[in-house]
Amino acid sequence: MTVEAPDDTRTRILRVALDLFSQHGYQRTSLRQIAERLRLTKAAILYHFPAKEDLLTALTEPLLVDLEMLLDATAALPLPRAREALLAGWVDTMLTHRRSLGMLFHDIAMVSRGRTYHRLMQIAMRANEIVAGPDAGRRERVRAVQAIAMCSDPVVFFADVPEETLRADMLDGVRRLLGDTGGAAAGDGAQPATDAARAARRGPGRPRSMGPEQVRTARRLHAAGTHSVDDIAAALGVSRATVYRHLDGPGAE
Repeated sequence: MTVEAPDDTRTRILRVALDLFSQHGYQRTSLRQIAERLRLTKAAILYHFPAKEDLLTALTEPLLVDLEMLLDATAALPLPRAREALLAGWVDTMLTHRRSLGMLFHDIAMVSRGRTYHRLMQIAMRANEIVAGPDAGRRERVRAVQAIAMCSDPVVFFADVPEETLRADMLDGVRRLLGDTGGAAAGDGAQPATDAARAARRGPGRPRSMGPEQVRTARRLHAAGTHSVDDIAAALGVSRATVYRHLDGPGAE
């Protein structure tokens, strides 16, 4: 009889855990369900991962390590190069770890109670500082936070878009955002950009309904309190009224 190597068992556990967390959510998935899918005992799962949070930590570790390495590599570069390298690398890292990122978004309220969330927040704060640059003012710091979000959120909201297409769209958007920052600092261009954004939210041509996955995503983020209705509408490409209608529709909690 061939005995399976411990590392192989651990890898299988992580693979199935990611599948179940992605399908049902972290909170709704039990260790017993993972064990049953693998035809193992719950004790066998606990041997490798003493608590369910340890599974979450192991699944997100590659993402966090890659982001920390990216920060270390770009922190010493001069500002224009540092910003460009960080944002491009951030998009690439998020696309590489697309499923893990989706899992984090799926149960952000639950994840926010653990050490994984706090580590991710520390990474985001470092990234914001690099993008904003030294001696940044309020407007530059706000734009930096927006830029990092723009290099993360679309990966989850547009999971069906091919990576190369999504990467190009994301980098184009963040460059336009930071281009507006320069205009604002010089005293021009800020108001037209703001007016255009408002017009886009009001303008015709936006879908009046959302697909089932979009509805679930909108309700999940709204319930978690991590995104405003404006944020959700912009990310999903619909109007605020459409978001409100689906938040209040059948199945809303």
